[in-house]
Amino acid sequence: MARLYEYQGKQLLKALKVPIPQGEVATTPQEAKKIAEKIGKPVAVKSQVWAGGRGKAGGIKFAEHPLDAEIAANQLLGSEIKNLKVEKVLVEEKLNIEKEYYVGVIIDASREVRAPIVMFSTEGGMDIESVPSEKIAQMTVDVLRGFRLYDALNLCVKLKVPTQVLPSIAQAIMGLYQTFKGYNCRTAEINPLVLTKDGKILAADCRMAIDDSSVFRHPELGIDVAREAPTPPTEFDKIAWWIEEGDLRGTCYIAQMAPDKKGLGYVGYHGIGGGGAILGVDALNRQGLKIANYADTSGNPTAAKVYRAAKVIISQPDIEGYMLGGFIVANQEQWHHAHGVVKALREELPKRPGFPCVILLCGNKEKESMEILKEGTADLQKQNPIEIYGSDKVYETEFLAKRMRALIDEYRKKRGIKA
Repeated sequence: MARLYEYQGKQLLKALKVPIPQGEVATTPQEAKKIAEKIGKPVAVKSQVWAGGRGKAGGIKFAEHPLDAEIAANQLLGSEIKNLKVEKVLVEEKLNIEKEYYVGVIIDASREVRAPIVMFSTEGGMDIESVPSEKIAQMTVDVLRGFRLYDALNLCVKLKVPTQVLPSIAQAIMGLYQTFKGYNCRTAEINPLVLTKDGKILAADCRMAIDDSSVFRHPELGIDVAREAPTPPTEFDKIAWWIEEGDLRGTCYIAQMAPDKKGLGYVGYHGIGGGGAILGVDALNRQGLKIANYADTSGNPTAAKVYRAAKVIISQPDIEGYMLGGFIVANQEQWHHAHGVVKALREELPKRPGFPCVILLCGNKEKESMEILKEGTADLQKQNPIEIYGSDKVYETEFLAKRMRALIDEYRKKRGIKA
């Protein structure tokens, strides 16, 4: 699921007439001050990160005056909240809250249901999982019939919502569902939906995630990588995604694990098959090595796709080695991997004398693949140690990790680096 920031979700809600607090997003302390001046009352300065519980983590600050808002934004921008860097803050009016509610829409993908579920609770501001069932009303939506305003009203009536706020809350529920449907969300929630002391119903916070397969329908959202991830995509992730997006033959999943590589021991890791690849990662970790990226090129990708993946992985700065970890006897034709990897090595290794590589490739067309790898890298091995293994080593993850470690140690000695 491709996530949206709070400020993005609120703009979608506003377009469907769900009331939101007055506010704007800022990327500098000076912008935050100007927004606070424009609002003309005390404000909340909220870090925009993909994480819940920002308040307890110090990611939300309150400011009585514009200068205080500038100071708060200066403290938040560039900081990390739950290991996520804050690059934007939402400056909006501070709310005087009387009551908090919860509204959410999710997809129940179970075989028996396969439909959206709309949930409403009179207990907001907390995880819905921790709310007692008697305080939650929900409805499974018939996708042919749809969800209508009187359905939202019925949810409110079930929980005895006061008459004076019932229409406004029902309209907010309806607006959230329309947003969910219109933007092909997998999940959308307003938590909390608040009643202020002056009688207004406002979406105080929201979270939304778009179905990966539907991102192309909504270019206006500016989503660069249509893939679920715990953090916003780096430039490396964007390049890796372009490989997958432009060629759907086979899998090419690459994710940067260490955007800010500090210290030694990072390996460019190229796995084949998710489960087997993780075994290789664990073995490298036990040797004191870390993966700069995770990758999986399985499902019989073309040589061109493998080449692009390998080139992206090897070209990372500050890595000390490359491992192709095919820790499975694959039924895909492995000579595609052999051709792709050889091309990438021939382009990248001349730039990095002494840079070591450990390659494990086994399965269908293994004999031909070994010939391609050995012949294609023979001249490169005069300046770069390249060890190539087949199915006789497929279960020897520790051996291969130790070889990677030993070659990296030699690489460091040649560069005069003490580990």
